[in-house]
Amino acid sequence: MTYFDTSAASWAPASRRWFWPAVIAVSFAIAYTPTFITLAQGPWRTEQEGHGPLIIAASAWLAWRSRALIWNAELRPAPLPGWVALLSGLCLLVLARNQDVWFLEVASEIPVIAGLVLLLAGWRLLRVLAFPIGFLIFSAPAPGWMVDAATIPLKVFISDSVTQLLYSAGYPIAQNGVVILIGPYQLLVQDACSGLNSIFVLSALGVFYVYAFRWNEKIRAIALLLLIIPITVFANFLRVTSLVLIAYYGGVDRMEGPLHDLTGVALFVVAVVLMFLADGAISLLMKLFGRRSTRLVTP
Repeated sequence: MTYFDTSAASWAPASRRWFWPAVIAVSFAIAYTPTFITLAQGPWRTEQEGHGPLIIAASAWLAWRSRALIWNAELRPAPLPGWVALLSGLCLLVLARNQDVWFLEVASEIPVIAGLVLLLAGWRLLRVLAFPIGFLIFSAPAPGWMVDAATIPLKVFISDSVTQLLYSAGYPIAQNGVVILIGPYQLLVQDACSGLNSIFVLSALGVFYVYAFRWNEKIRAIALLLLIIPITVFANFLRVTSLVLIAYYGGVDRMEGPLHDLTGVALFVVAVVLMFLADGAISLLMKLFGRRSTRLVTP
């Protein structure tokens, strides 16, 4: 056998091995390209959903991080559940695209990808990729009913809290629903100030951080996840309080434009810092509790 024949013989099995994954990857790209174009032209340009591409990149990184487990996973394709998941996801994609339901259209990626993994490799590989695939749910634009249902209570809560704090501090402040009256000014707490945008982003960031770095410490991970929403709401409370004080001392014009955007950036930074501080505090409490338990058990 010549050198060419030997190379061709060794290349043929490898080409057959990667043929169907390549075909499936191309088919997936063709099916979801209209979805990504629509998102890039609409929701991903907004403050609320601008984190979508980062979620996809984070999911890809998590899958790459598990490449050793993926490479060593035993391949046992599961055709029946694979086809069920794949066809269900494709039906959901078609229906959601026809009805312009962005959340379901993007969420259909999850059963489609899961079905493809089952068809190609089986349950063991799906268990390895379960979190990276499920994490894609954060890239889906939040449904309108969820946004509407959560925005108003959050705005009212933030308005109440800010008004009570500043009233206790002696400021001439009153409140009418989500309108804050301080001095000669009337300030409307808008949807962006409700904290819902921050909750979406920080929840995704917190889940990513917990899975990537704290998954082996289950109690610590669960405690940190439970604190994400309170931390985000508190950070937004600080933002609205600062905006009200800026309007009181400097006028309404001062709180618009770049300064308003700057407080939004500061909100995110404060929330991230508080999340890391909470993580450190949980770790410290767990160590102290562990030492105390050891002392009580030791005779």
